[in-house]
Amino acid sequence: MAAYHDAGFTTWDLADHYGPAEDLIGAFRRQIAAEGGPGGTDAMQALTKWVPHPGPMTRAVVERAIDLSRSRMGVDRLDLLQFHWWDYGDRRYLDALRHLADLKSDGKIRQLGLTNFDTARLEAIIEHGIPIVSNQVQYSLLDQRPAARMAALCRARGISLLTYGTLLGGLLSEAYLDRPEPSRSELTTVSLQKYKTMIDAWGDWALFQKLLTALARMARRHGVGIANIGTRMILDRQAVAGVIVGARLGIAEHIVENARSFTLALDAEDEAGLAPVLAKARDLLRVIGDCGDEYR
Repeated sequence: MAAYHDAGFTTWDLADHYGPAEDLIGAFRRQIAAEGGPGGTDAMQALTKWVPHPGPMTRAVVERAIDLSRSRMGVDRLDLLQFHWWDYGDRRYLDALRHLADLKSDGKIRQLGLTNFDTARLEAIIEHGIPIVSNQVQYSLLDQRPAARMAALCRARGISLLTYGTLLGGLLSEAYLDRPEPSRSELTTVSLQKYKTMIDAWGDWALFQKLLTALARMARRHGVGIANIGTRMILDRQAVAGVIVGARLGIAEHIVENARSFTLALDAEDEAGLAPVLAKARDLLRVIGDCGDEYR
């Protein structure tokens, strides 16, 4: 974590249910403070999520969850609380969000965001006067559902998109170029298995290889890697404020490689180079539904 922090990757995405993630952030903050003095943590941001079980969303229930995250992370105020709700039919998510907005006013939350809400629900939440600054959604060259409806609403309302799955858990890289289709047992992480399923919904392995080939050609032209192209293309999309890149700390780290995405500039020729491949893919908005519908 310190290596990433020192290289300028100072924002961490986590959740209350990501194992000990919040505790690790708390320990890391204490380490930075001890080494750099009271201001040593000023550059650091930790964006956590609250994913409650269905049930009554009273002020006490909501505040207890937020206080637990604050305690585990060692902060008086959460930088960004990203709220997720499983069942739109249970409209108590609006109760939870109202209480979260009150806790923001009370100083326990700096900013309030969402995770995997669709466009219709995001608009309804905004209309209820709840101050949302972001929505975390899946967004990649394969999964461009946010561009269909979500991005325009976010731009109009001053809301940012934080994207995950942009590199398909590592499948969008040279490591899988010119490789035969992997079996499920060869995909050694849950993330790889998940995004292989997304490839199957989008098209097939042969079409994915054509996409990787086009990306590799583009990457050589710019002197970067396939992952840099995939990252930069989504960073350049409307309303996107940041791409969340997974890192298996101590196992697979790409600090230097990821940093190249910040200096990379793409042009119309690059977009045009991918168009023939992307035109052959299925429309995931029709296959899956709007952003986050794969979880409901």
